[in-house]
Order: sequence, then C-alpha cells, then structure tokens
Amino acid sequence: MISPTAEYALRAIVYLASKQGEPQTNQQIAEITKVPSAYLSKVLQALGRAGLLTSQRGLGGGYRLTRDMDEITMLDVVNSVDPVQRIRRCPMEIAEHGFTLCPLHSRLDKAMEFIETTFGDTTVGSLVRAPVGDESCRGPIPLGLTPVGGRVGGQPATNPVSDESNV
Repeated sequence: MISPTAEYALRAIVYLASKQGEPQTNQQIAEITKVPSAYLSKVLQALGRAGLLTSQRGLGGGYRLTRDMDEITMLDVVNSVDPVQRIRRCPMEIAEHGFTLCPLHSRLDKAMEFIETTFGDTTVGSLVRAPVGDESCRGPIPLGLTPVGGRVGGQPATNPVSDESNV
C-alpha cells in the first residue's frame, strides 16, 4: 500500500504530464487532483527537490515536468516523497532469524518487491495515454486492495501475493 502523500504526488505528476509542458499553478493542480492546496505545495516541493518538476514564479508561471513523461516512472515519483520500504532483515530484531526473514516478513517483502517492480515498469506517459475504462484498470489489484464488493470489472478480485506459487 502507498501513503496518501505518494498518491498525491502521483496525481500531481500525472496531471502535469497530461498538460504537455503547459505550466500549472498549485491551485490548478489542487483543484483537479482533489489534493489540499497547502499539503500539495509541500508535495510539489519534494518532487522539485527530486528533479521531477520545476517551478517558475510570476505571470504565466507554475509547475511543469523536467523530463519527458515516458522517462518518469511511478517508482521515481513514489520514492521522491515516501520511498518503498523493503524488508532486508527481521524488523523484530530476533537474533535467531539473522539475515533470513521469517515467513511473515518474507511474504511482506515479496509484496513490496511486487509493488517496486510494477511501479518501476510503469511510466507516467503510459498512465496518461491509457484510455479511461481500459481493461488494465480493472485487472488484478495487488496486495488485496479489493474494492467495495470484492469485485473488479465484474470479476472476483485476485491477489497475486496470496497465491502460494508466487512466493
């Protein structure tokens, strides 16, 4: 799962990408993305520090991407504001585990690996170009993030992490 901050950053970047270089003000972005303006300002600053966007003050100013939308991945955006946390050693610091993860933490890390890979393979450009209602929007939802009713696109939701063959 991702934090609200990461979600806000993704909304902002996808919106800016859809504007194809036309500068957008904090207020414009906040209104369209439904992100609180004051919080969005902090998110945009973090994205700027990460080199994903730039801002210009004054008339005709605003925020715009610094790189082509096909060069920016979801992972770039998320890691700019709230990095994906992998589990490298036992978080409970159990000496007997050493550097081997227990089944629980191994599974949790596998889920984080799935997220990291998926985000790294998905460019902002591909999100902008995907038609609304595209079948991929209704595909398997990772990490058991099942929508209300437990169905996706009329089909039962699947969870690739819960399948024992994925371990």
